[in-house]
Amino acid sequence: MFLGSAWLVLKPLLDGAIYALIFGFLFNTNRGIANFPSYVIIGTFLFHATSNCLNGGASSITSGANMIRAFAFPRAALPLSVVTRGVVSMGPMLATMIALILIIPPHAQVTWRWLLFPLVLMLQMLLNTGLSLITARLTFQVPDFRLILGVIIRILFYGSGVFYSIDRFVHHPWLQFLMESNPLFIVLDMSRDVLLYDRTPALSSWLLLTERSLLILLIGYVFFWWKEEDYGRP
Repeated sequence: MFLGSAWLVLKPLLDGAIYALIFGFLFNTNRGIANFPSYVIIGTFLFHATSNCLNGGASSITSGANMIRAFAFPRAALPLSVVTRGVVSMGPMLATMIALILIIPPHAQVTWRWLLFPLVLMLQMLLNTGLSLITARLTFQVPDFRLILGVIIRILFYGSGVFYSIDRFVHHPWLQFLMESNPLFIVLDMSRDVLLYDRTPALSSWLLLTERSLLILLIGYVFFWWKEEDYGRP
């Protein structure tokens, strides 16, 4: 590709611009949301980081089949390498995201609560690791899962409030409860609190995100390890 690694930043940036234009200004999902451009930017960039790990984890075992047959090493190293690359690639993505929310009016204000953002990112990375382990095994066993994964990512995208407020558009109590229990929604909601609205996330949000991230990580590890000896076999 001509632009190479620049697409790490350009892809979520273009996605965010499209969502802001179509949903924010054509469908008026921006009503009632303070600093809507930055709201969408944070949602798009952080969700993109998780979707990259999901897709990368799904292809980690199949693409590394020759390496698995040639060398003896923990198979979990392959999906974990995907998450590690995702952490590294998040550097320029996060730098761009921060620059945009500071530049685009109404400008975000740097406060001491920004110090809480790395903690949210750490919990998101634990969540991404568990999800990558799960998708790695599922794709190994059922190659068709790659197509299903695309549908799952779209469901997560629309169910995480990337470009709209759940409080405004979701009124059914059970549906609202399910969407607000979605760990990706919690990641976005807490990130917007500390970066945009100068609010300390509620203790319940911290506890819920920590519980979900560690639980998915544990489930992913056990689920992946259960088929450790089968990976790489024809």
